[in-house]
Amino acid sequence: MATIFSKIIAGEIPSYKIAENDHFFAFLDIFPLREGHVLVVPKPETDKFFDVSDKLLSEWLVFAKPIAKAIEKAFPCDRCGLSVIGLEVPHAHMHLLPISSANDLNFHQPKMKVSPEKLKEIQNKILSFL
Repeated sequence: MATIFSKIIAGEIPSYKIAENDHFFAFLDIFPLREGHVLVVPKPETDKFFDVSDKLLSEWLVFAKPIAKAIEKAFPCDRCGLSVIGLEVPHAHMHLLPISSANDLNFHQPKMKVSPEKLKEIQNKILSFL
């Protein structure tokens, strides 16, 4: 059965797309830890991050780099943090978030509730720096 991420990539579930190429899809997390929280997902379904092929794994970071730079420009932060947890969805993915402390990557914190209008605003803000 297709994961929720595969359904988002296929357009079966709407998303706030940030970037896409033949191998990857990046979109806003609709329940973010911080404004600017982006998920970057390989298109082929692979459950675990380190089970992704070496070629795809190296290309993944190159794909994510301009998105991370755009996040840093779009939101007040010290840097764009990267986290790989992968427990909620059995489809390898990375989280990119604007951070100013290690605690900003603490996934035990409550997630934000963000309106569709605000998500669109965040999407446009990031896209303006890509």
